[in-house]
Amino acid sequence: MADRTSSSITMSAPRATVMGVIADFAAYPEWATGVSSAEVVEQDANSRPLRVRFVLNAGPIKDSYVLAYEWDGNTAVRWTLAEAGSMVTEMSGAYLLADEGPGTRVSYELAVGTRVPMLGLLKRRAEKTIIDTALRGLKTRTEQVGRREHDQHGQER
Repeated sequence: MADRTSSSITMSAPRATVMGVIADFAAYPEWATGVSSAEVVEQDANSRPLRVRFVLNAGPIKDSYVLAYEWDGNTAVRWTLAEAGSMVTEMSGAYLLADEGPGTRVSYELAVGTRVPMLGLLKRRAEKTIIDTALRGLKTRTEQVGRREHDQHGQER
């Protein structure tokens, strides 16, 4: 797989909260544009997902594929394509998390290959759109979860 496309964003939540949202695949259809389902098919001894089956319904792109995940605590998660779909033939990526003040800087890297060849410029533009949409959705979801956690801790006192 060739070039990766990447982007980053800062979120008003600690790394553990961000990684918790990333690992909650069942909730992806609520915030990840185009994901109609995400089912964990294998997890490790700590209940972190190792293999996840995704069903996409993003306009003209409808597909199902399985990603394999490698977790590095609350610092990074990387994935590769374990089972290709009818359209998606290659995929690798990562979320990289770093403390930034009271929040978290999240970088997202992605490389995708499809059965239909795409010119490099169009491919990178499509990857950039996917990444930016995913980061905005992740930020919104993470900050909602963070507010709920904050409210719950406030009520427990």
